[in-house]
Amino acid sequence: MNTRFLPLLLFFALLARVSPAQELNCQVIVNTDQAKFTATTDRQVFPQMQAFMTDFLNNRRWTTDTYGPQEKINCRLQINVIEVPAPNVYRCRTQVLVTRPVYGTNYETVTLRYMDNDFSFNYNPADPMYFNENTYQNELTSLLAFHALVMLGYDYDTFSRQGGKPYFQRAYNILNLVPPGGGWGQTGDLRNRYWLIENLQNQQFIPFHDALYTYHRLAMDAFAQNPAAARQQILNVLTTVQQISQQRPNSVVINSFFDTKGEELYNILFEGTAPERQRAFGILSQLDPGKTELYRKLLR
Repeated sequence: MNTRFLPLLLFFALLARVSPAQELNCQVIVNTDQAKFTATTDRQVFPQMQAFMTDFLNNRRWTTDTYGPQEKINCRLQINVIEVPAPNVYRCRTQVLVTRPVYGTNYETVTLRYMDNDFSFNYNPADPMYFNENTYQNELTSLLAFHALVMLGYDYDTFSRQGGKPYFQRAYNILNLVPPGGGWGQTGDLRNRYWLIENLQNQQFIPFHDALYTYHRLAMDAFAQNPAAARQQILNVLTTVQQISQQRPNSVVINSFFDTKGEELYNILFEGTAPERQRAFGILSQLDPGKTELYRKLLR
């Protein structure tokens, strides 16, 4: 049984499952519009690359839970090729996007929006691409597996309290197997994969995992029935996130939270009371200053 959905058994009638399926419904897009090519670059490789990534993510069992087709996690990898500096070598930036349905509505909320700015790998369609989660095989399968497990972790966190912990641990294990450097290391970009999984594994961020559950399961899933109570839950989440940010300022997990939720938070809180909107503006403008003008409209 899929333990991720245990709190929602009565809502979604999950006991009616009859056939297992893989967990991810991931759309992979390999975009080359901005790429710098050499004269020898084979541009026909990109559809093959996209097909390989799609198959790797969607046709692999990542958990021991049983999923029905309607339970698959909707996600997307937008892989923007920046440069092909040598044959079979690809430098990319990749946006990771994960969504989940909100109970009682036709709305899907984004649970994770993350930009991996150093998604670089070798790929030759003629070479076999092996993967073993317990040993390092190659860069591309490590990248894909890392992000698959992070996506699973975020999704499970929204359905059960700290439900994503085993998947974040597995992503951390993959990081430890990869040769250091690039987005896997402590140096350089403070929003890279190392710092993402460091945050998600760090004890200081346990309240963040609880906040993901509160936001999605206790607030969003209950919003259609009781919007006022849901807004109070979301304001409590913002207070928790603010407290975490005071301990770990400018952390990638907090920044990604507001990249993911900023506009949604504004839309939800816009209908709140004047004191709620004032409180929300104070927190949001402090933690997500890039959207201050949007949040200022809460003070209407």
